[in-house]
Amino acid sequence: MGHDHSGHLHEADSGRLRLALVLIVCLMAGEIVAGVIANSLALLSDAGHMLADAGAIGFSLVALRLAMRPAQGSLTFGLRRLEILAAQANGVTLLVVAAFIVFEAIHRLVSPTHVQAGIVLAVALAGAAVNVVAAAVLSGADRRSLNIEGSFQHVLVDLYGFLGTAVAAVVILATGFDRADPIASLAIAALMIRSGTRLVVSSGRIFLEAAPRGLDPQEIGRALIAQPGVIEVHDLHVWEVSSGFPALSAHVLVDARTDCHRARRAMEATLHERFGLDHTTLQVDHEGGELLEIAPAGPAASRPAPAPGS
Repeated sequence: MGHDHSGHLHEADSGRLRLALVLIVCLMAGEIVAGVIANSLALLSDAGHMLADAGAIGFSLVALRLAMRPAQGSLTFGLRRLEILAAQANGVTLLVVAAFIVFEAIHRLVSPTHVQAGIVLAVALAGAAVNVVAAAVLSGADRRSLNIEGSFQHVLVDLYGFLGTAVAAVVILATGFDRADPIASLAIAALMIRSGTRLVVSSGRIFLEAAPRGLDPQEIGRALIAQPGVIEVHDLHVWEVSSGFPALSAHVLVDARTDCHRARRAMEATLHERFGLDHTTLQVDHEGGELLEIAPAGPAASRPAPAPGS
């Protein structure tokens, strides 16, 4: 597989997510208090984003745990796509919170309020330090998983947001320009929109079963048709079951002199070596061969044929 779904890897990632969640919740609580006292939209908007962070990381933890369950019953791939669902929820959350921040920031640009910039600066610097730690913790996890990447993007936006808030606080302290606070909020919202859009698009591609980025179905088809004895390749499908878990299926026709099994093994080796594809289903038939037709069972099929002349 291109992506290791082993239990120990998931446990390590879960531990990193739990640590990041504790850091985010503690910082969020302090930021809400400071934002109310300082009357800072930048702090309150980032606190709202951190609330979304906490929910996103919590959802990621649940999805990661459920994705570890083995496939059973009708869920032949297990619950792996819950990780993609969590990533999409993270992206949508970023976009929704960004919309609220933009609305309130525009209101404060029109009617600015006094901001206690000293408190804002202190909290922003402390928040930036905590988010550096949280981002470092999550950067060590397997970010090929869109689920992990979604949580990382939340924390990274928070880090940039705190840095922007600190700059706004310095401007207010130096010049008294209170509109710097909502301007910083708009910058935070822009970062949230960028990260949220990327997550929604990436997870949407997986749900739509688009070919994984970096894998060109046309190039793969040309590589298969170039194999000795291969006449035609059709019904070629390349998709991702979950992030880092690409899959392929195709129907291949070979000439009558070619060993089907040997051709299939050669194509599987090519798919592994050139494209990193290990989960493949290749139906290999001889050119001009007739496929077996199976008639549905029924009363007519079970009755004996009538005797001649009857």
